[in-house]
Amino acid sequence: MGKFFAVVLVIIAVASAYPIVMHQFPLPQDISTHGHLIDDQLNETMVEAGISFVGAQLVLAFFLWSFTGRKPGSALKNFPGGARVLVIFAFVIVGLEVLALGVMGQKAWANVYFSAPSADALQVQVQAEQFAFYFRYPGPDGKFGQIHPEKIDEGSQNYFGLDPENDVPARDDIVSGELVVPVNREVHLMMHGKDVGHSFYVRELRLQQDFVPGLDLSLHFTATKIGKYEIVCTQLCGLGHYNMKAYLNVMSQGDYDNWLKQQSQ
Repeated sequence: MGKFFAVVLVIIAVASAYPIVMHQFPLPQDISTHGHLIDDQLNETMVEAGISFVGAQLVLAFFLWSFTGRKPGSALKNFPGGARVLVIFAFVIVGLEVLALGVMGQKAWANVYFSAPSADALQVQVQAEQFAFYFRYPGPDGKFGQIHPEKIDEGSQNYFGLDPENDVPARDDIVSGELVVPVNREVHLMMHGKDVGHSFYVRELRLQQDFVPGLDLSLHFTATKIGKYEIVCTQLCGLGHYNMKAYLNVMSQGDYDNWLKQQSQ
């Protein structure tokens, strides 16, 4: 039976690798300037992890085949150097794999997380809460009003806790339930969570960022294709998590300017 299982293991390993090698699971369209770097990193990771997986299964199948039918009391062949060398060898191989993934991914992730947005990037504040996203834009004055947590009132749709009566910059702030941005312009998201952990995920942007209550997080991107794309929360945040979503609406510059005018009225 051991040799039978060895053959079955090899077949399963090869069969599971086939659809990946043949690219039978295409990625969604890329609408960002950095997306190709993420896709390249994903492909490199799949190649490295795939080779490691198939190799490990072949080694396991080899041992199953080699030690099947061993007679009771017969001597076992030892791995050269004993178990200690085998453990050290496995530790080094896994360590090199993790290091290689980090080195290969540095360029892709640094472009998103370790480089500052440009000075003229469109600034948008993003608030995540159970179970919705809200987006705030500065009005014609180009300034955000101050946030007053004690003034947050869902009933009056004051989601950010603004005080327009006493805070002049807050009077023309625009709050929207969807993220509207112009195409081919860098967008700087300033993100915070209102209650529990949430996540901002747009698969076409190749972006996923967790909201951490108490921390202000920064993320920037440039969308390259006009269209409407889904924003979802990927952190289990309560009973309404399944329905927590919004939309990224990428418009031409002219349409975006008209949208701003409409929201300011």
